Amino acid sequence: MMELKQIATAGTMESSDLMITLSPNETGLVIDLQSNVEKQFGQHIRALITEMLTKFNLTNVTVSAVDKGALDCTIKARTVVAIYRGLGKTDYDWKEINAWIA
Repeated sequence: MMELKQIATAGTMESSDLMITLSPNETGLVIDLQSNVEKQFGQHIRALITEMLTKFNLTNVTVSAVDKGALDCTIKARTVVAIYRGLGKTDYDWKEINAWIA
C-alpha cells in the first residue's frame, strides 16, 4: 500500500476543469466534492476519483474536489497528476496511465 508524502493539488477553477487536492490521513478515504452538478453526477465523479486512487493502492487520503463541469478524462488526469505530486514522483509511467484513462 502506498501513502502520500505531502499535500498535492492539480487543476484549476476554470470552466470544464476540476481542482483537486489530496492530503494524507489515517482514517481511510474521505471525498469532499463541490459541484453544481453533484445531484446528477456526484456519485460518478467520486467513483472516478476512487478508481484512480485504487490504481495506486492509496486508501488513507482526504480528497477535496471542486468540479466546474469536467469531463471524465479531465477528472482522471487531474487525479493522477495530484497523486504523482503527492507521492513525490516525477517519472510518469505513460503506458500504464494511458491504459487506465482509455
